[in-house]
Amino acid sequence: MLDMKFVRENPDIVKENIKKKFQDYKLPLVNEVLMEDKELRQTQQHADDLRANRKKISKEIGKLMGQGKKEEAEEIKQQMAEIAHELTALEEKEIKLRESVTEKMMQIPNIIDDSVPIGKDDSENVELEKFGEPVVPDFEIPYHTEIMERLSGIDLDAARRVAGNGFYYLMGDVARLHSAILNYARDFMIDKKGFTYVIPPYMIRSSVVDGVMSFAEMEGMMYKIEGEDLYLIGTSEHSMIGKFKDTILEEKDLPYTYTSYSPCFRKEKGAHGIEERGVYRIHQFEKQEMIVLCKPEESMEWYNKMWQYTVEIFRNMNIPVRQLECCSGDLADLKVKSCDVEAWSPRQQKYFEVGSCSTLGDAQARRLGIRIKGEKGNYYPHTLNNTVLASTRALIALIENNYNEDGSITVPEVLRPYMGGLETIK
Repeated sequence: MLDMKFVRENPDIVKENIKKKFQDYKLPLVNEVLMEDKELRQTQQHADDLRANRKKISKEIGKLMGQGKKEEAEEIKQQMAEIAHELTALEEKEIKLRESVTEKMMQIPNIIDDSVPIGKDDSENVELEKFGEPVVPDFEIPYHTEIMERLSGIDLDAARRVAGNGFYYLMGDVARLHSAILNYARDFMIDKKGFTYVIPPYMIRSSVVDGVMSFAEMEGMMYKIEGEDLYLIGTSEHSMIGKFKDTILEEKDLPYTYTSYSPCFRKEKGAHGIEERGVYRIHQFEKQEMIVLCKPEESMEWYNKMWQYTVEIFRNMNIPVRQLECCSGDLADLKVKSCDVEAWSPRQQKYFEVGSCSTLGDAQARRLGIRIKGEKGNYYPHTLNNTVLASTRALIALIENNYNEDGSITVPEVLRPYMGGLETIK
């Protein structure tokens, strides 16, 4: 959510930003919120004037009563009653206006960084850099679930009977490989990058949901717990940022650098293409995440560090990847800048998304009431998040890029300590 003062002083910049995101239908919100904000401030000023007048009259009544002038005091008390009645109406109006302003402000997108390419949707995202040489072997690579089935590593039929489409049973060495990927990513972030490991709540309240994402995102992603003010998390960054809700932090403690593990639950509404069957797009998976809270002037430095950590992890598992810059139309409303890390698929001979890194400026901190106590006063920190590793997509990339002609999978060296020294899954 933008600073209201910024919107007042820069309405043209806010409108131009909306156009860059191809959300012209939101343009009227700017004028509406400015009008309501003006009316709100006028209402607040009128109410403050009435309160000051009430305080003055109250003193006069006390003075008259002390002088024995009860009749005059009673006449003035009538003024107090009228003021009280008017104040009640103003306070009700103030509440409604504040709620309306907040609702509209939460729909106005964050100001994107100047470096973000302008484009309507993800088809106009821009490749920035490749890491590792994409290889297409001279033998056929089966679909990932076929490979896993041949290794007795997955049972989708049983999962469908138990839970429906979008779920799976992983078994044997494939299940162990899945866990090894997560364990390696966790230890990499702790031992190599110095992040603090956290296991967060897997459910969050609606007040946290509102603070970390837009309503449209929430509707398309999150499962609501019936009869409770709780949602299953779609990613642990939500509960991790929510950890700091309504707190004032010391500037000397910045930056906060956390890496968190969690299962993730997503609705994944809509029809998806044939390349998204299997375990690519599912309702349940596991994830290692990273989040950073830092000073505003340090956020871009952290952004560039964070996506490179994901690149390093995948390259250590013999997986070629690339960085894809998200264009303006592909950015969620709270994001200032974002990029995807995509892994090479030798079977499809193209890249597919395995992670996403974003800086959200102070939008989440402003929504959640997270402040920093600095030398020159309080301010809002910047928040960033990045996928260290999403388990099933990483598993697909690993299997395809380490698949052998005889149907076996070579276990990358960095994962072997987590596999009891196993070098090949046959």
